[in-house]
Amino acid sequence: MNALDNKKNFIYFKNMGKSLRLSIILLLLMFTVLLVVASGCSRKIYQVAYPTLNDGKYDSEFPYKNASTELNNIAQTVRKLSAIAYYKSYVFSEESRLRKSDLKNKNFRDHAVKEVYFNNSVIGSATVVSYVGRRITLITCAHIVDFEDTLYTYFSTESGMQTPFLQSVAIKQKQNNFVADLPERGELEILAIDKELDIALLGRMFTSDTKFPIPVFNYPFGKAVQLEWGSFVYLMGYPKGYLMVTRGIVSQPDRDRQGSFLVDALFNRGFSGGIVLAIKDGVPNFELVGLASSVSADFEYRVIPPNDIGRSAFDPRIPYEGDVFVELNRHINYGITFIVSTEIILTFIKTNLDRLKMQGYDLSALVSGY
Repeated sequence: MNALDNKKNFIYFKNMGKSLRLSIILLLLMFTVLLVVASGCSRKIYQVAYPTLNDGKYDSEFPYKNASTELNNIAQTVRKLSAIAYYKSYVFSEESRLRKSDLKNKNFRDHAVKEVYFNNSVIGSATVVSYVGRRITLITCAHIVDFEDTLYTYFSTESGMQTPFLQSVAIKQKQNNFVADLPERGELEILAIDKELDIALLGRMFTSDTKFPIPVFNYPFGKAVQLEWGSFVYLMGYPKGYLMVTRGIVSQPDRDRQGSFLVDALFNRGFSGGIVLAIKDGVPNFELVGLASSVSADFEYRVIPPNDIGRSAFDPRIPYEGDVFVELNRHINYGITFIVSTEIILTFIKTNLDRLKMQGYDLSALVSGY
């Protein structure tokens, strides 16, 4: 190989090296572009999966991070509320022909052919909203602790028409409202109540300092009027006497122009008075937006045997000929739950603020800024 050939080969390899370096540079540039594009796609996917996390609105998506710690803390403030009313009933014969107006005369008791004692009881949910200077305050729904002072039943004609003549009158003797796991038997008095709004405040002053701390709900009272169709909420209470948390989706927000709304969460007896929580811009930003008040239901009367009859006392294949009673039965329409808004709750507290202060309960901190 001569010198000329060597020079040509050198030039060839030199040019080949330049092409190789250029190819490597181009590959690096393409890889960098791909990384940038991929990064941009990742950010876009995150924004689609968790949109408007910082928009100042209540979230409509499922929480993007664990909320168990916050829910556990809130659960410590929710209590099972029991209310029992004790009645003494006077039963009259049809021949007595007593009317309601006759009860003004205390001698009506002399016409009774029988005296019966019974009680009505309700279990619901209540939340501790204040505990200052041994005085505790809980919020709940009014219908849990609202028992009629007097109950009336009337005779009917053969055609089923109600007559004006009393069959019985039951007079409330006493009422107990209590939370079993509070000190001093947990007995509570009604501090303020509004039957139409379905809100009540319960409280008492303990005679001594409690041995254990009583957790208080310390999350903000939010604005239910800002909820939207599809807003995500948690509900917490005592359905059937068990502390539970469930979730729901808001429908018909601000349905009464006072912030009240519906949720599709399941509702059982005992959930009344339970709290409804929304999240604003992600966990841990929980806010109280209402109380679970009631559920849609259908009612019907049915005929039943006595409560104390045993299943073995009769054969279901043989026609029953014993005593029967009429009972009003309720069928719950699950998934249609009515919520009392925080706007209504705060208006109720503000209206009763002076009355509560006279009783020694200062809840002004709850309504400050409202």
